[in-house]
Amino acid sequence: MSTPLEPHRHFHEELSHLKQRLLAASAEAEEAVGNAVEALLLRDRTKAQEVIRGDRTINTLESSIEEQAFQLIALHQPMARDLRLIFAAVRIVGDLERVGDHAVNIAQSAEQLVSYPHIVPQPEIVEMARLSRQMLSDALSAFVRGDAPLARAVCRRDDAVDSLNDSVFRILLTHMMEDQRVIKPGMELILVSRNLERVADLATNVAEDVVFLEEGKTIKHHAEDERPAPDAAS
Repeated sequence: MSTPLEPHRHFHEELSHLKQRLLAASAEAEEAVGNAVEALLLRDRTKAQEVIRGDRTINTLESSIEEQAFQLIALHQPMARDLRLIFAAVRIVGDLERVGDHAVNIAQSAEQLVSYPHIVPQPEIVEMARLSRQMLSDALSAFVRGDAPLARAVCRRDDAVDSLNDSVFRILLTHMMEDQRVIKPGMELILVSRNLERVADLATNVAEDVVFLEEGKTIKHHAEDERPAPDAAS
């Protein structure tokens, strides 16, 4: 005979399992981005194709996590913070699936650039890859640990990635204007940079969800910075 505490314990065990599966999805997404960038740097067509094929793994994880989340809602009817956490998990795994899509885009650019071994990616692209992967890892850690300060730190790092993306665009545009032979590979590298910038944006989305979950504050689009200033006459 089950005690009244058993359903509650079972629910929180399932919730913990959901978080672990999210971490697994995050690890897959991070690895996909890393492998795609490695394929780009090494001009490794085989590794690029592995990234493209591996996208199915992230898609499968997304479907299974969504199914588990909705089962938790249907079976346990969670309230308040637990319900917000489950909905956040569904949003986050959707963002991770999109990270996987951007990794595929980078891998496809890597395939195109195999024909241009003399075109070396900008150092800024390598740094963007490092920053975006770390942001993604930290954002998921913040979610699992309920760490709003870490989530806010992730959001602040997004500006650095945006600046690097702007630098890559300016540098490559200059090269393309100087030498028409650089146009095609230059455009591919601009696409790589843009995809890495989007990975950082998605990591920021996750971090913003963590802040809302833990503090009840919306910081999307710098909402905190847009509060009305106090009346000077008061």
